[in-house]
Amino acid sequence: MEAKAIEAVCRRATEDDIDTLAELIAGYAAKGIMLPRSRETLKRQIDTFVVAEIGDEIVGCGSLTRLGTDLVEVRSLGISEGYKGLGIGSKLVDQLIYEAKRQGIPKIMALTYEVRFFEKNGFAVVNKEIFPEKVWTDCVNCPKQHACDEIAVLKMLN
Repeated sequence: MEAKAIEAVCRRATEDDIDTLAELIAGYAAKGIMLPRSRETLKRQIDTFVVAEIGDEIVGCGSLTRLGTDLVEVRSLGISEGYKGLGIGSKLVDQLIYEAKRQGIPKIMALTYEVRFFEKNGFAVVNKEIFPEKVWTDCVNCPKQHACDEIAVLKMLN
């Protein structure tokens, strides 16, 4: 595929995006690198999602989930095949950081297999046990709970 000169634009997701979001997330979930999200969950949480578009095609997504008064998590961050390595993920993370700052939240974290990507975007690797909010809300129900191989990253927002 030739290099894309077209710029991706990030925007808040709408209910019209649910089917595309479900398909994109399902592709990652099938590989075991993202938790699945049902259409019902996506509909309930649509206001937490942003999408990246090139033309009228959604090529990426991400969401921001509040874990406490001072902490949010980047979730469901994914880019469509053929569009990786073009800076779209960084644009989505920038949009999520903007939203966290807008809400006055000083810390943003993620659990990831893509540590270098997050480090490039200003995050630092931390011990995941410093996030009891995450452990008690999500990890207790995760099939990988006792053998989690994801790496925790954190960025302090000013």
